[in-house]
Amino acid sequence: MLQLSNTPRMRTLASLENAYELCRQITAKYGKTFYLGTLLMPEDKRRAIWAIYAWCRRTDELVDGPQASTTTQETLDSWERQLESVFAGHPVDDQDVALVDTVQHFPIDIQPFRDMIEGQRMDLYRSRYQTFEELNLYCYRVAGTVGLMSTAVLGVDGSDRTAPWNKDDRIYIPTEEAIALGVAKQLTNILRDVGEDARRGRIYIPLEELALFNYTEEDLFKGVVDDRWRELMRFQIQRARKYFAISEKGIKALNPDARWPVWAAMMLYQQILDAIERNQYDVFGQRAYVSTPRKMLCLPIAAMRAKVL
Repeated sequence: MLQLSNTPRMRTLASLENAYELCRQITAKYGKTFYLGTLLMPEDKRRAIWAIYAWCRRTDELVDGPQASTTTQETLDSWERQLESVFAGHPVDDQDVALVDTVQHFPIDIQPFRDMIEGQRMDLYRSRYQTFEELNLYCYRVAGTVGLMSTAVLGVDGSDRTAPWNKDDRIYIPTEEAIALGVAKQLTNILRDVGEDARRGRIYIPLEELALFNYTEEDLFKGVVDDRWRELMRFQIQRARKYFAISEKGIKALNPDARWPVWAAMMLYQQILDAIERNQYDVFGQRAYVSTPRKMLCLPIAAMRAKVL
């Protein structure tokens, strides 16, 4: 669990190699599906994504981790100051060593990181969202931001700008699509984790949409799976898939060496929605799980899509 301190640490921090290895271990442990996609990346990009993931994981744990009950606005203020220190080139702890190196080698902006911290601030005082517009802001902050951070590492393809007739054209940066992919993944997480969130007193499905299907908070906390719930879940899954479809359009704008891992990561995540459907939308008693063979089957298809789409 992340510990913040108001006093500087006096110990020697990890070496760069050890810091990246620590970030790799965090990614492999907590983001198994995501981690598989990173293994398809070139080494420098893979390590950078691990450093970003580790920071995002630690940020999330401030509000959702074992010691979240002690987190306050002041805790997040301190975490934001530590972020600013990283971007100034001054690591505070071991994982920071890798992130400092990452932000020095890739054109990463600090704002998405700040926005993610704002998403954690929302979790401090909110456990319900009335409308999807409200939820969408939350999803951007805690996940759409990851798309922006990752795009800066993966890079965009400017090879078609080398011809004399289009050399002055601006390189297309798939910002909207990167955000959409993050939102799609967060919506998928929300649907997979409905039961777990309910046990913590949280509901991330918009309340007006519960009402639309005549399904109540009490039903959700009891884990009622009936026709109302199944129709509601179909509606939610359809929306998540719409965001995945938006994100697909931006993959071809990425550097060629990034397209296969992004396709793979996206397809692996979409399989979680398929698993929810196979479980007849019971996300209270069963966790939507994607087997290793199913994951492996995605890889050649993702490779083909990376080449032709």
